[in-house]
Amino acid sequence: MSKRIIVTGSAGFIGYHLCQRLLKDGYTVIGIDNLTDYYDPGLKEDRLSILREWSDFSFYKTDLSNKEDLESVFSGESVGKDDRIVNLAAQPGVRYALENPDSYIQSNLIGFYNLIDLARRVNCKHMLYASSSSVYGGNTRLPFSIQDNVDHPISLYAATKKSNELLAHSYSYTYNLPTTGLRFFTVYGPWGRPDMAYFIFTKAILSGKSLPVFNQGDMSRDFTYIDDVVEGIVRLLPYDPLPDPNWDGNNPKPGSSWVPYRIYNIGNHESVNLLDFIRIIEDSLGKKAKLEMQPMQIGDVKDTYADIEDLASAVGFSPSTPIQDGIPRFIEWYLDYYKVSV
Repeated sequence: MSKRIIVTGSAGFIGYHLCQRLLKDGYTVIGIDNLTDYYDPGLKEDRLSILREWSDFSFYKTDLSNKEDLESVFSGESVGKDDRIVNLAAQPGVRYALENPDSYIQSNLIGFYNLIDLARRVNCKHMLYASSSSVYGGNTRLPFSIQDNVDHPISLYAATKKSNELLAHSYSYTYNLPTTGLRFFTVYGPWGRPDMAYFIFTKAILSGKSLPVFNQGDMSRDFTYIDDVVEGIVRLLPYDPLPDPNWDGNNPKPGSSWVPYRIYNIGNHESVNLLDFIRIIEDSLGKKAKLEMQPMQIGDVKDTYADIEDLASAVGFSPSTPIQDGIPRFIEWYLDYYKVSV
């Protein structure tokens, strides 16, 4: 396998950790990120400063929605048939779509199209891309399986991620481009995103402010530790998808195809109640939270829970870090990074 990987969203939470792992494993990494100010750009710059310490890391501040700039990066680096791409660049978040829907169209649709079309033109070896557990939308049967129909998104973010999967399949069919979609389930850990609930909760508890608890706390999430997510990606990188010989058009399986296309859930296979999750943060901080119960928010789903049988079968790996271990690691990083004492 080629020792060079292109990672978009390299200054983001998952992108940063993936780049770190790849560099430690001896890969050359080409990082691409537009350093959007959706959340603190300083956090992204700090992640990048660590990555830039590696001689095998090169970085381009480029927006995927700018086709000419993206083409310039690929041309300058001579990206071609031996290279693999991991697309982690996207406008994240469910509620932010109510404020700025255009950013989702530009990044998650136009940006994704520009990248996958360029990937097929340079005949890249394999393109992996971030999808989301949000695509399960109105589904209520748990655990969520890649074989479930996902045609009922309840947020613009989820709709764009489902669109990515559909576009990828069309390119896998039309151009024989191997593509793998990764449905991440609530990723958390050190260097995480400040817009995520665990980050918001920690900040609120430390400052003594009330923290919003939606649906009166009657929610659950499959919290997945960042190292487990990265391990899943790394194992799937050389696992170029092949046509599924058992795929049947009379009884189509959504997670595979007769073309080189696959979908995988990457989750911890455990659904944790939101109030229990908050208690673990409280215990890690040694401080109690002031809870502000609120109704369900538009775009949120009540429960998530990943079926990871296909991932385990394909690459022999199942995420397993319990939140009792993962949350204290995040808290330790948070207190050190923000110089907070408790």
